Amino acid sequence: MRYLLVLLRHLAAIAMLPFVVAVIIPMWLNARYESPLIVGWPGVLLLAFGLIPFGLGVFLFAHSVRRFASEGEGTLAPWDPPRNLVVRGPYRFVRNPMISGVLLVLIGEAMLFKSPAIAIWAVTFFALNAVVIPFIEEPQLRDRFGAAYIEYSNNVPRLIPRTTPWIPRTP
Repeated sequence: MRYLLVLLRHLAAIAMLPFVVAVIIPMWLNARYESPLIVGWPGVLLLAFGLIPFGLGVFLFAHSVRRFASEGEGTLAPWDPPRNLVVRGPYRFVRNPMISGVLLVLIGEAMLFKSPAIAIWAVTFFALNAVVIPFIEEPQLRDRFGAAYIEYSNNVPRLIPRTTPWIPRTP
């Protein structure tokens, strides 16, 4: 029963946040704005290369959500945040792998659907997070996790991953 409740908490958070950003809005944009027809090899290459960021983004997002559940004991939702600071897995490379994952999904969708509107949405999503994360989310994390978060944020970049994994000084 506990597992079912945890699963429902995660599904609700995913349905309300990243699902809207990465599925509902792109579907609406794709229906609202006609994408240009790109034929021949350029169209095939765009489609093929779009699968790379899309697949990587889905993997990164899913892996991050699993870490939040298992190690953080919370969800991605601000109303049900992790109780523990998560600094393992993809979090050793980037502080916001879920946001990076959703951004990669949006880039992949823009390429797959050949959609300038989705590309603009991806840039807008990045810009919104570049403002919200440092001014709203990070002060809350500093208050909640203290020195551990400060050390983490001093070593791991916000949205663009580092090339080597960060290893915390304390286990």
